[in-house]
Amino acid sequence: MLRGLLMLAPALVAGISFASTRYAFAEDIKLPATLTFTAYDTGTAGFNIAVGVGKMMKDKYGTDVRVLPAGNDVARLAPLRAKRAASAAMGSGTYFAQEGVFEFGSKEWGPQPLQILLSTVDCNCGSLGVAADTGVKELKDLRGKRVGFVVGSPALNQNSLAVLAFAGLTQKDVKAVEFASYGAMWKGLINNDVDAAFGTTITGPAKEAETSPRGLIWPPLPAKDKEGWARMQKVGSFFFPQLATCGAGISPEKPVELGNYPYPIFVAYASQPADQVYAITKAMIVNYDAYKDSAPGAGGLAADRQTKNWVVPVHPGAVKALKEAGQWSDAQEAHNNKLIKRQEVLGAAWAAYGKSNPPSDDKAFLDGWMKARAAALAKADMPNGFEE
Repeated sequence: MLRGLLMLAPALVAGISFASTRYAFAEDIKLPATLTFTAYDTGTAGFNIAVGVGKMMKDKYGTDVRVLPAGNDVARLAPLRAKRAASAAMGSGTYFAQEGVFEFGSKEWGPQPLQILLSTVDCNCGSLGVAADTGVKELKDLRGKRVGFVVGSPALNQNSLAVLAFAGLTQKDVKAVEFASYGAMWKGLINNDVDAAFGTTITGPAKEAETSPRGLIWPPLPAKDKEGWARMQKVGSFFFPQLATCGAGISPEKPVELGNYPYPIFVAYASQPADQVYAITKAMIVNYDAYKDSAPGAGGLAADRQTKNWVVPVHPGAVKALKEAGQWSDAQEAHNNKLIKRQEVLGAAWAAYGKSNPPSDDKAFLDGWMKARAAALAKADMPNGFEE
Protein backbone atom coordinates (compact mmCIF):
# COMPACT_ATOMS: atom_id res chain seq x y z
CA MET A 1 0.00 0.00 0.00
CA LEU A 2 1.18 3.52 -0.77
CA ARG A 3 0.59 4.68 2.79
CA GLY A 4 2.82 1.88 4.02
CA LEU A 5 5.55 2.92 1.58
CA LEU A 6 5.39 6.49 2.84
CA MET A 7 5.93 5.45 6.44
CA LEU A 8 9.56 4.52 5.80
CA ALA A 9 12.32 3.55 8.19
CA PRO A 10 14.20 6.29 10.05
CA ALA A 11 16.20 8.65 7.83
CA LEU A 12 18.92 11.17 8.42
CA VAL A 13 17.57 14.70 8.08
CA ALA A 14 19.65 17.75 9.00
CA GLY A 15 22.24 15.35 10.40
CA ILE A 16 19.84 13.97 13.04
CA SER A 17 18.61 10.38 13.27
CA PHE A 18 14.89 10.04 13.93
CA ALA A 19 13.82 6.83 15.68
CA SER A 20 10.28 5.77 14.84
CA THR A 21 9.34 5.20 18.47
CA ARG A 22 10.22 8.72 19.57
CA TYR A 23 7.00 10.23 18.27
CA ALA A 24 4.54 7.53 19.18
CA PHE A 25 2.41 9.63 21.52
CA ALA A 26 1.11 13.17 21.13
CA GLU A 27 1.71 13.93 24.80
CA ASP A 28 5.38 13.02 24.45
CA ILE A 29 6.60 15.18 21.55
CA LYS A 30 10.35 14.96 21.25
CA LEU A 31 12.33 16.91 18.71
CA PRO A 32 16.04 16.50 17.93
CA ALA A 33 18.72 18.84 19.21
CA THR A 34 18.92 20.63 15.86
CA LEU A 35 16.65 21.09 12.86
CA THR A 36 17.15 22.92 9.58
CA PHE A 37 14.42 24.68 7.60
CA THR A 38 14.77 26.57 4.33
CA ALA A 39 12.78 29.68 3.44
CA TYR A 40 12.68 32.75 1.22
CA ASP A 41 15.22 35.53 1.72
CA THR A 42 15.91 37.11 5.11
CA GLY A 43 13.16 39.54 6.08
CA THR A 44 10.44 37.94 3.99
CA ALA A 45 7.21 36.69 5.55
CA GLY A 46 8.20 33.06 5.01
CA PHE A 47 11.58 33.54 6.65
CA ASN A 48 10.17 35.50 9.60
CA ILE A 49 7.44 32.93 10.27
CA ALA A 50 9.95 30.07 10.09
CA VAL A 51 12.13 31.91 12.61
CA GLY A 52 9.10 32.35 14.90
CA VAL A 53 8.35 28.63 14.73
CA GLY A 54 12.01 27.91 15.40
CA LYS A 55 12.04 30.08 18.51
CA MET A 56 9.02 28.18 19.83
CA MET A 57 10.85 24.89 19.30
CA LYS A 58 13.89 26.24 21.12
CA ASP A 59 11.82 27.50 24.05
CA LYS A 60 9.62 24.41 24.35
CA TYR A 61 11.94 21.58 23.35
CA GLY A 62 15.48 22.97 23.43
CA THR A 63 15.76 22.42 19.68
CA ASP A 64 18.03 24.78 17.76
CA VAL A 65 16.35 25.55 14.44
CA ARG A 66 18.49 26.92 11.64
CA VAL A 67 16.58 28.76 8.90
CA LEU A 68 18.50 28.90 5.62
CA PRO A 69 17.41 31.76 3.31
CA ALA A 70 17.36 30.95 -0.40
CA GLY A 71 16.50 33.20 -3.31
CA ASN A 72 14.49 30.76 -5.43
CA ASP A 73 12.48 27.54 -5.30
CA VAL A 74 15.28 25.32 -6.60
CA ALA A 75 17.64 26.59 -3.91
CA ARG A 76 15.00 26.08 -1.21
CA LEU A 77 14.31 22.49 -2.18
CA ALA A 78 17.88 21.34 -2.83
CA PRO A 79 18.78 20.95 0.89
CA LEU A 80 15.46 19.22 1.55
CA ARG A 81 16.00 16.74 -1.29
CA ALA A 82 19.56 16.13 -0.05
CA LYS A 83 18.20 15.39 3.46
CA ARG A 84 20.09 18.33 4.93
CA ALA A 85 16.84 20.04 5.94
CA ALA A 86 13.68 18.78 7.64
CA SER A 87 11.23 21.16 5.95
CA ALA A 88 11.07 24.00 3.45
CA ALA A 89 8.80 27.02 3.84
CA MET A 90 7.62 27.29 0.26
CA GLY A 91 5.03 29.16 -1.78
CA SER A 92 3.25 28.15 -4.97
CA GLY A 93 6.53 26.65 -6.14
CA THR A 94 5.38 23.64 -4.13
CA TYR A 95 2.77 23.00 -6.82
CA PHE A 96 5.19 23.54 -9.74
CA ALA A 97 7.71 21.17 -8.17
CA GLN A 98 5.04 18.50 -7.69
CA GLU A 99 3.95 18.88 -11.30
CA GLY A 100 7.50 18.80 -12.71
CA VAL A 101 7.05 21.98 -14.75
CA PHE A 102 9.18 25.05 -15.54
CA GLU A 103 12.57 24.73 -13.80
CA PHE A 104 11.41 21.42 -12.33
CA GLY A 105 11.02 19.92 -15.80
CA SER A 106 14.82 19.81 -16.16
CA LYS A 107 16.88 16.60 -16.16
CA GLU A 108 18.11 17.35 -12.63
CA TRP A 109 14.64 17.55 -11.10
CA GLY A 110 11.38 16.22 -12.48
CA PRO A 111 8.18 15.85 -10.42
CA GLN A 112 8.88 16.18 -6.70
CA PRO A 113 6.59 14.26 -4.28
CA LEU A 114 6.24 17.14 -1.83
CA GLN A 115 3.63 16.98 0.91
CA ILE A 116 2.35 19.58 3.33
CA LEU A 117 2.84 19.83 7.10
CA LEU A 118 0.99 23.09 7.76
CA SER A 119 0.38 26.21 5.69
CA THR A 120 -0.92 29.67 6.42
CA VAL A 121 -3.62 31.92 5.03
CA ASP A 122 -4.00 35.07 7.08
CA CYS A 123 -5.08 38.69 6.63
CA ASN A 124 -2.46 39.22 3.92
CA CYS A 125 -2.57 38.44 0.20
CA GLY A 126 -0.05 37.94 -2.61
CA SER A 127 0.03 40.12 -5.71
CA LEU A 128 2.07 42.60 -7.72
CA GLY A 129 3.21 45.53 -5.63
CA VAL A 130 3.74 48.61 -7.82
CA ALA A 131 5.83 51.69 -7.16
CA ALA A 132 3.40 54.54 -6.49
CA ASP A 133 5.43 57.04 -8.52
CA THR A 134 4.61 55.13 -11.73
CA GLY A 135 1.08 56.49 -11.71
CA VAL A 136 -0.34 52.97 -12.04
CA LYS A 137 -3.82 52.64 -10.52
CA GLU A 138 -5.15 49.48 -12.17
CA LEU A 139 -3.33 46.37 -13.37
CA LYS A 140 -4.00 47.26 -17.01
CA ASP A 141 -1.84 50.36 -16.46
CA LEU A 142 1.22 48.08 -16.20
CA ARG A 143 1.36 47.76 -19.98
CA GLY A 144 4.85 48.87 -21.03
CA LYS A 145 6.09 49.06 -17.41
CA ARG A 146 9.06 47.15 -15.94
CA VAL A 147 8.03 43.99 -14.07
CA GLY A 148 10.47 41.95 -12.00
CA PHE A 149 11.17 38.25 -12.56
CA VAL A 150 13.48 35.99 -10.56
CA VAL A 151 15.82 33.51 -12.22
CA GLY A 152 15.12 29.96 -11.04
CA SER A 153 11.85 30.85 -9.31
CA PRO A 154 8.88 29.55 -11.31
CA ALA A 155 6.55 30.35 -8.43
CA LEU A 156 7.27 34.06 -8.36
CA ASN A 157 7.36 34.33 -12.14
CA GLN A 158 4.17 32.39 -12.79
CA ASN A 159 2.44 34.34 -10.02
CA SER A 160 3.39 37.59 -11.74
CA LEU A 161 2.08 36.28 -15.05
CA ALA A 162 -1.16 35.19 -13.39
CA VAL A 163 -1.74 38.67 -11.95
CA LEU A 164 -0.94 40.25 -15.32
CA ALA A 165 -3.42 37.85 -16.96
CA PHE A 166 -6.16 39.27 -14.75
CA ALA A 167 -5.81 42.48 -16.80
CA GLY A 168 -5.45 40.59 -20.07
CA LEU A 169 -1.69 41.23 -20.19
CA THR A 170 1.17 38.82 -20.91
CA GLN A 171 4.91 39.02 -20.41
CA LYS A 172 5.18 40.48 -23.92
CA ASP A 173 3.09 43.47 -22.82
CA VAL A 174 5.59 44.51 -20.13
CA LYS A 175 9.34 44.94 -19.87
CA ALA A 176 10.63 41.88 -17.99
CA VAL A 177 13.61 42.61 -15.73
CA GLU A 178 15.41 39.58 -14.27
CA PHE A 179 16.95 39.41 -10.80
CA ALA A 180 18.96 36.76 -8.96
CA SER A 181 16.62 36.58 -5.97
CA TYR A 182 13.37 37.77 -4.45
CA GLY A 183 15.18 40.23 -2.22
CA ALA A 184 17.20 41.63 -5.12
CA MET A 185 13.99 42.16 -7.11
CA TRP A 186 12.41 44.24 -4.35
CA LYS A 187 15.64 46.19 -3.90
CA GLY A 188 15.39 46.86 -7.62
CA LEU A 189 11.92 48.34 -7.13
CA ILE A 190 13.18 50.64 -4.39
CA ASN A 191 16.19 51.64 -6.54
CA ASN A 192 14.00 52.39 -9.58
CA ASP A 193 15.35 49.46 -11.62
CA VAL A 194 11.86 47.97 -11.91
CA ASP A 195 8.28 49.18 -11.42
CA ALA A 196 6.45 46.12 -10.08
CA ALA A 197 7.35 43.00 -8.09
CA PHE A 198 5.35 40.05 -6.82
CA GLY A 199 5.18 39.43 -3.10
CA THR A 200 2.94 38.99 -0.13
CA THR A 201 1.55 42.22 1.31
CA ILE A 202 3.27 41.57 4.65
CA THR A 203 6.73 40.83 3.32
CA GLY A 204 9.47 42.98 4.79
CA PRO A 205 10.70 44.26 1.41
CA ALA A 206 7.19 45.52 0.56
CA LYS A 207 7.07 47.52 3.78
CA GLU A 208 10.50 48.92 2.97
CA ALA A 209 9.28 49.89 -0.50
CA GLU A 210 6.19 51.59 0.94
CA THR A 211 8.31 53.85 3.13
CA SER A 212 10.81 54.58 0.34
CA PRO A 213 10.59 57.75 -1.79
CA ARG A 214 8.84 55.74 -4.52
CA GLY A 215 6.01 54.48 -2.31
CA LEU A 216 3.96 51.35 -3.02
CA ILE A 217 0.42 50.45 -4.09
CA TRP A 218 -1.41 47.19 -4.73
CA PRO A 219 -3.66 47.43 -7.83
CA PRO A 220 -6.90 45.61 -6.94
CA LEU A 221 -8.23 42.32 -8.32
CA PRO A 222 -11.98 42.73 -7.71
CA ALA A 223 -13.77 39.45 -7.00
CA LYS A 224 -16.75 40.62 -9.08
CA ASP A 225 -14.56 40.68 -12.20
CA LYS A 226 -15.34 37.09 -13.16
CA GLU A 227 -13.63 37.30 -16.55
CA GLY A 228 -10.46 38.69 -14.96
CA TRP A 229 -10.43 35.90 -12.41
CA ALA A 230 -11.02 33.27 -15.10
CA ARG A 231 -7.95 34.56 -16.97
CA MET A 232 -5.91 34.66 -13.78
CA GLN A 233 -6.83 31.15 -12.64
CA LYS A 234 -6.04 29.76 -16.08
CA VAL A 235 -2.42 30.75 -15.42
CA GLY A 236 -2.44 30.28 -11.63
CA SER A 237 -5.10 27.73 -10.70
CA PHE A 238 -4.03 27.86 -7.03
CA PHE A 239 -5.13 31.49 -6.50
CA PHE A 240 -8.44 32.47 -4.92
CA PRO A 241 -9.99 35.93 -4.28
CA GLN A 242 -9.42 37.42 -0.84
CA LEU A 243 -9.74 40.77 0.87
CA ALA A 244 -6.35 41.87 2.19
CA THR A 245 -6.62 43.68 5.52
CA CYS A 246 -2.94 43.81 6.51
CA GLY A 247 0.34 44.64 4.91
CA ALA A 248 2.27 47.52 3.39
CA GLY A 249 -0.21 50.37 3.01
CA ILE A 250 -3.12 48.04 3.86
CA SER A 251 -5.22 47.91 7.05
CA PRO A 252 -8.71 46.82 8.15
CA GLU A 253 -9.73 50.43 7.50
CA LYS A 254 -8.05 50.44 4.08
CA PRO A 255 -8.50 46.90 2.69
CA VAL A 256 -7.73 45.90 -0.90
CA GLU A 257 -9.32 43.12 -2.97
CA LEU A 258 -6.46 40.91 -4.08
CA GLY A 259 -5.69 37.22 -4.57
CA ASN A 260 -4.09 34.66 -2.31
CA TYR A 261 -2.92 31.08 -1.79
CA PRO A 262 -1.32 29.40 1.22
CA TYR A 263 2.08 30.93 2.07
CA PRO A 264 4.32 29.88 3.57
CA ILE A 265 3.67 26.19 3.07
CA PHE A 266 5.86 23.99 5.27
CA VAL A 267 6.60 20.93 3.15
CA ALA A 268 8.49 17.65 3.39
CA TYR A 269 9.10 14.82 0.94
CA ALA A 270 6.72 11.87 0.90
CA SER A 271 9.71 9.65 1.77
CA GLN A 272 10.40 11.44 5.04
CA PRO A 273 9.30 9.30 8.01
CA ALA A 274 5.74 9.90 9.13
CA ASP A 275 6.78 9.94 12.78
CA GLN A 276 9.31 12.72 12.13
CA VAL A 277 6.76 14.86 10.25
CA TYR A 278 4.14 14.13 12.89
CA ALA A 279 6.42 15.40 15.69
CA ILE A 280 7.21 18.67 13.90
CA THR A 281 3.57 19.26 12.91
CA LYS A 282 2.23 18.34 16.34
CA ALA A 283 4.68 20.72 18.01
CA MET A 284 3.45 23.52 15.75
CA ILE A 285 -0.20 22.74 16.52
CA VAL A 286 -0.07 22.37 20.31
CA ASN A 287 2.27 25.35 20.76
CA TYR A 288 0.45 27.65 18.35
CA ASP A 289 -0.07 30.35 20.99
CA ALA A 290 3.69 30.56 21.54
CA TYR A 291 4.44 31.78 17.99
CA LYS A 292 1.17 33.03 16.44
CA ASP A 293 2.14 36.66 17.11
CA SER A 294 5.84 36.23 16.33
CA ALA A 295 5.55 37.49 12.74
CA PRO A 296 2.83 38.84 10.46
CA GLY A 297 0.98 35.89 8.91
CA ALA A 298 2.01 33.34 11.54
CA GLY A 299 -1.53 33.31 12.92
CA GLY A 300 -2.68 31.51 9.78
CA LEU A 301 -0.85 28.34 10.83
CA ALA A 302 -3.64 27.40 13.27
CA ALA A 303 -4.91 23.87 12.75
CA ASP A 304 -8.48 25.10 12.25
CA ARG A 305 -7.39 27.59 9.58
CA GLN A 306 -5.75 25.12 7.22
CA THR A 307 -6.70 25.35 3.54
CA LYS A 308 -8.86 22.34 2.71
CA ASN A 309 -8.59 20.31 -0.49
CA TRP A 310 -5.79 22.30 -2.15
CA VAL A 311 -3.60 21.12 -5.06
CA VAL A 312 -0.83 19.40 -3.05
CA PRO A 313 -1.42 16.55 -0.55
CA VAL A 314 -0.84 16.62 3.19
CA HIS A 315 1.86 14.27 4.54
CA PRO A 316 0.55 11.22 6.47
CA GLY A 317 2.45 12.37 9.56
CA ALA A 318 0.73 15.75 9.42
CA VAL A 319 -2.62 14.05 8.77
CA LYS A 320 -2.20 12.17 12.04
CA ALA A 321 -1.55 15.42 13.92
CA LEU A 322 -4.52 17.15 12.26
CA LYS A 323 -6.79 14.21 13.09
CA GLU A 324 -5.78 14.48 16.75
CA ALA A 325 -6.66 18.18 16.58
CA GLY A 326 -10.08 17.33 15.16
CA GLN A 327 -9.25 19.05 11.87
CA TRP A 328 -9.53 16.25 9.32
CA SER A 329 -12.54 14.79 7.53
CA ASP A 330 -13.38 11.79 5.39
CA ALA A 331 -13.90 14.10 2.42
CA GLN A 332 -10.43 15.57 2.82
CA GLU A 333 -8.97 12.08 3.20
CA ALA A 334 -10.50 11.10 -0.15
CA HIS A 335 -9.20 14.27 -1.81
CA ASN A 336 -5.75 13.74 -0.30
CA ASN A 337 -5.56 10.18 -1.58
CA LYS A 338 -6.33 11.39 -5.10
CA LEU A 339 -3.50 13.89 -4.89
CA ILE A 340 -1.09 11.20 -3.68
CA LYS A 341 -2.21 9.07 -6.63
CA ARG A 342 -1.46 12.03 -8.93
CA GLN A 343 2.07 12.17 -7.56
CA GLU A 344 2.42 8.46 -8.31
CA VAL A 345 1.28 8.96 -11.89
CA LEU A 346 3.69 11.86 -12.41
CA GLY A 347 6.58 9.93 -10.86
CA ALA A 348 5.94 6.91 -13.09
CA ALA A 349 5.69 9.13 -16.17
CA TRP A 350 9.03 10.76 -15.32
CA ALA A 351 10.72 7.39 -14.84
CA ALA A 352 9.35 6.13 -18.17
CA TYR A 353 10.45 9.30 -19.95
CA GLY A 354 13.96 8.91 -18.59
CA LYS A 355 14.13 5.41 -20.09
CA SER A 356 12.89 6.56 -23.51
CA ASN A 357 16.25 8.05 -24.58
CA PRO A 358 15.06 11.67 -24.28
CA PRO A 359 16.94 14.42 -26.14
CA SER A 360 20.00 15.92 -24.45
CA ASP A 361 19.18 19.50 -25.42
CA ASP A 362 17.54 21.21 -22.43
CA LYS A 363 14.65 22.79 -24.34
CA ALA A 364 13.95 19.66 -26.37
CA PHE A 365 14.10 17.61 -23.17
CA LEU A 366 11.52 19.85 -21.48
CA ASP A 367 9.26 19.87 -24.54
CA GLY A 368 9.36 16.08 -24.72
CA TRP A 369 8.66 15.76 -21.00
CA MET A 370 5.67 18.09 -21.15
CA LYS A 371 4.18 15.94 -23.91
CA ALA A 372 4.86 12.73 -21.96
CA ARG A 373 3.43 14.33 -18.83
CA ALA A 374 0.26 15.41 -20.63
CA ALA A 375 -0.23 11.93 -22.09
CA ALA A 376 0.23 10.20 -18.72
CA LEU A 377 -2.25 12.50 -16.97
CA ALA A 378 -4.78 12.13 -19.78
CA LYS A 379 -4.50 8.34 -19.57
CA ALA A 380 -5.14 8.54 -15.81
CA ASP A 381 -8.09 10.89 -16.44
CA MET A 382 -6.42 13.65 -14.46
CA PRO A 383 -6.33 17.35 -15.40
CA ASN A 384 -3.16 18.68 -16.99
CA GLY A 385 -3.17 22.05 -15.26
CA PHE A 386 -0.88 23.62 -17.89
CA GLU A 387 -1.30 24.62 -21.49
CA GLU A 388 1.52 22.54 -22.89
